[in-house]
Amino acid sequence: MQQYLNYSLDWLKKHGAEHTAKEICQQPKIWRDLLQLIEQNRAQLQTFLEPLLADPNLEIILTGAGSSAFGGVALAPWLREHTHRNVHAYGTTEIVADPLQYLSPNKKTLMVSFARSGNSPESVATVKLADQLVSDCHHLFLICNPNCALTDYATNNNSSNRILPLVMPEGAHDLGFAMTSSISSMMLATLLLLGNIDHVEAHEAVMEIANICEQKIESWQKITKQLAHKNHERVIYVGSSCFTGIAQESALKILELTAGKIASRFDSILGLRHGPKFMINSQSLVICFFSNDHYINQYDTDLLNELVNDHIAMDVLALSGKNSTDKQNILAVNSNFADCWLIFPYLVFAQMLAFEKSLNHGLTPDNPCPTGEVNRVVKGVTIYPFD
Repeated sequence: MQQYLNYSLDWLKKHGAEHTAKEICQQPKIWRDLLQLIEQNRAQLQTFLEPLLADPNLEIILTGAGSSAFGGVALAPWLREHTHRNVHAYGTTEIVADPLQYLSPNKKTLMVSFARSGNSPESVATVKLADQLVSDCHHLFLICNPNCALTDYATNNNSSNRILPLVMPEGAHDLGFAMTSSISSMMLATLLLLGNIDHVEAHEAVMEIANICEQKIESWQKITKQLAHKNHERVIYVGSSCFTGIAQESALKILELTAGKIASRFDSILGLRHGPKFMINSQSLVICFFSNDHYINQYDTDLLNELVNDHIAMDVLALSGKNSTDKQNILAVNSNFADCWLIFPYLVFAQMLAFEKSLNHGLTPDNPCPTGEVNRVVKGVTIYPFD
């Protein structure tokens, strides 16, 4: 009998959870498929990207809305450090409202658009604004839906080969409300294309992380289900560097899939003490994303110890790349890879927890807001001309 997250397919269908469960579990396969897709299209991708990336003054903007924005927020710091390029992450929702605060009209720009549906009004508007305001603008569209407004834009506005759309592997266009395999596949594509990572290293890392996540989905299901049955009124995620963006995305997952029944918050490891720590009470779950970098990990460990010793939160735990022999509340991924690869198992854990919390609150994860006030593809946005 076919199962996802230890639930039968029939059970998941009855509880409105089929798509989300499947889309969480399918991610390792999609990552392997994405690796193959990029290899198959490497010549075309290099022809487009290499001349741009050869310019040390190139400005790279990672953009999207919601989860697509947070994926960029997670990757931008790592890309800046490891590629020595000028990388920024801005939400399309920020750019559309005030484009000249985020776009540099006189700088050569590569705009990387993350889009699940490719039909969000802000996604298309951001691309149009960039072309209107930036004198030398190029676009990499990372999209999950092959038939969308962004692919139409690429077809109709690419006479000078300024736009390259890359469609994620089949299945990445999530049908569930919350983005799961769509956001992880677009983030992985960004790392593989812009991360200046050796081909052999990238192949080994993707295959190992995919294998690890398949194993962890099995072992973490029991843990996330146990946590879901606890009466947490608040969930707080914290992490440094690229994990701050992952904390933001993880907090959104809880908020989305519980339809706001659980309050969520994110912050950096050091930022939590500067006021947001008031969010923690006796009904709180705090989850720390640990870095594999020794220097950063010192700050991670200090905060975890502080939170445990405070005896305020109902539960405190950390996800870590490495095992800890003296701490019981650390879930180890068992990988020595760089932090950019730990992003993916951490995302999977957060998705699984949000899924179980949704079910525990009697909601349907595939559509936690059936009354329609919040939609899978945003509605109700009027785009105004910018002069």
